[in-house]
Amino acid sequence: MKIAVLGAAGQLGRDLCPRLAALGDVVPLSRTDIDLARPETIGPAVAAHRPDVFVNCAAYNLVDKAEAEPDAAFAVNDFGVRVLAQACQTIWAKLVHFSTDYVFGADERRNTPLAEADPPGPVSRYGASKLRGEQHALEAGANNLAIRTCGLYGVWGSGGKGGNFVETMLRLAGQGKPLKVVDDQRCTPSYTADVAAATVELIARGAAGLYHVVNSGDCTWYEFAAESFRQSNLAPALTPITSAEFGAAAKRPAYSVLSTAKLTALGVTPPRNWRDALAAYLVERANRPSTS
Repeated sequence: MKIAVLGAAGQLGRDLCPRLAALGDVVPLSRTDIDLARPETIGPAVAAHRPDVFVNCAAYNLVDKAEAEPDAAFAVNDFGVRVLAQACQTIWAKLVHFSTDYVFGADERRNTPLAEADPPGPVSRYGASKLRGEQHALEAGANNLAIRTCGLYGVWGSGGKGGNFVETMLRLAGQGKPLKVVDDQRCTPSYTADVAAATVELIARGAAGLYHVVNSGDCTWYEFAAESFRQSNLAPALTPITSAEFGAAAKRPAYSVLSTAKLTALGVTPPRNWRDALAAYLVERANRPSTS
């Protein structure tokens, strides 16, 4: 099996590629090879590589900036994915596309995990663009796979955003700065190593359609920060605030905990609890060679 991975150098892609190698030959691709913002680059590259499976980890993920420049977000997450899905369908390649919990959020009274069959309702332009992308992926071929995940963090960081939430919190704590973190958005931040492992299992089983892949349990961003500090033996001045007090440009879902019941029913190993995942991340982070 030949597997192409777009966004191979990102934090999810870097965890996916070595695990996908167990299934076949992996072809890592970057924006230089395929730029979803430049649709003319997509078809020729897909045709040239002719993979059996094409995994798309690339996206426009600047959530707040998307409110001011929606055209840029939709160019990549909507139109770019549509062209990619069509190119994959032309060569009968399976497309595996990553989406987000931000396709939800309109139901502010929700307090039970969201299943794949629950109606989406994005409350930001970023979320709306990602919803269109997953729809294109699923509509282009019955064998395609769309995976929704949440709050990804991994040891490779997130190049486009300059780190991840845990790294940002630990860096600010190390600077001795007082921290204010939102405590009214409940979700499940997920470790890229665990998302990658479940993704490989889904592909190996020939899964198609829409699946949620996140760590288990749930927390607010304030609770996630507090646990990060506790496990790191840090005690910065940490204060919970509301989303309104934080004042981000883009609205976030108040509740976007994703159910993984469908994943478990397929027989895929369920991702561990978010606290255990965080502990594993901190160990991996500590052991990662500084030169890598």
